[in-house]
Amino acid sequence: MATHPPEERARARARLRLTTVVVVVIVVVGAAAAIVVARYVTTPRTAPAPPATSITSSATGAAGEENALAAQPMLQLPAQAAQPQAMTTTTAGPAITVPAPSSTAGRWIPGGFPGTAEGALGQLKALNETALTAADPQVYARGYRELAEPGAPDPGSTGLAALLRSMRSRAGLPATGSVAGLTATFQITHGQIKGTASGGRYAVVCVLGQFSVGVNGQAVAAGVGDCQAMRWNGTEWRIASGALAAAAPCAWPGSADAVKAGYRELN
Repeated sequence: MATHPPEERARARARLRLTTVVVVVIVVVGAAAAIVVARYVTTPRTAPAPPATSITSSATGAAGEENALAAQPMLQLPAQAAQPQAMTTTTAGPAITVPAPSSTAGRWIPGGFPGTAEGALGQLKALNETALTAADPQVYARGYRELAEPGAPDPGSTGLAALLRSMRSRAGLPATGSVAGLTATFQITHGQIKGTASGGRYAVVCVLGQFSVGVNGQAVAAGVGDCQAMRWNGTEWRIASGALAAAAPCAWPGSADAVKAGYRELN
């Protein structure tokens, strides 16, 4: 019977593992919406997400207003809404113009967005598109912490962190660290402003994009959303202290489901 040297057997095992990763990634990324929503949404809703609002003063104080806005549930969509599907010509409203960053030199995550809700949306977009390229919860956590103010929710409690952990666990990959042949991108094309509080210095914003994972040139994608509470500190937007924002609806960008959830195109 033919025998194979240890090096050849190791290479064969590596090829088999990468093939397994491709198959598992197809399943896991396709179920991304279910992973994120099931983890953080406890109260289903059937009505569309409310339009952006400004929360007024109440007896609970600023912190209570902010936390209530962050925790307000978003529309819950079925998992299949995240799968690639036909685009629609219907919109949830005019496109949102997101300002460009003014600070990129020497920075891993672009910054320098203006103190508007659209600026908060731009900062969240920059964070997620940068920090998810490794499909690594540890890399995402690093980017999150760079932008978080003291008292912000732990990055491990977010929906994107849960997605990355689940993907790696189901694929049998190390919990963190680079993996040969594994790539990821998060191309954000849509978003919404859930609301503002504290005179506009606090905003809950959501982004939606195609999260693509590839292994040795083979890639799959799903529509993934992310909402975060952001605070303007007078200079830049930071991930705010207080309550973690409720889970974002996950839908294929530009689809009827995405419109139903209130997502608008980003310019």
